[in-house]
Amino acid sequence: MKLEDLRPTKGSVHKRKRVGRGYGSGRGGHESGRGTKGQNSRSGGGVRLGYEGGQTPIWMRFPKRGFHNYTRVKYACVNLDTIESRFPAQAEVTLQRLREMNLVKGSEARLKVLGRGELSKPLTVRAHRFTHAARRKIEQAGGKVEVA
Repeated sequence: MKLEDLRPTKGSVHKRKRVGRGYGSGRGGHESGRGTKGQNSRSGGGVRLGYEGGQTPIWMRFPKRGFHNYTRVKYACVNLDTIESRFPAQAEVTLQRLREMNLVKGSEARLKVLGRGELSKPLTVRAHRFTHAARRKIEQAGGKVEVA
């Protein structure tokens, strides 16, 4: 048997029913299985999603709370103890490197370094923001802080 010889099992594939194409087709010339009259029998008929027949829909009956701030800038946050355990001395820490090592997940486009933990080796840390504690600890360890 070859790949080009493969066929569906006999009787498993059916032709699509084309209804409403005249009485001669044997599949209706008038209602064509849609019932009689009304909105749903018409072409393009039916009601939109969530429509409740004129009754006030559920999404309008319930009160709304809060808002979504679309101008908010999201930061991926990393602590110094995580950087300490994963990077060798003199290494360069960037958002791209942290992503490659799976230390940062998500689609945040900016990096913020937080000050939890201690740093014992000099590192070059390139981020968009630093806490005061993180900046102080990196510089005390002999490293460099670069704001991207």
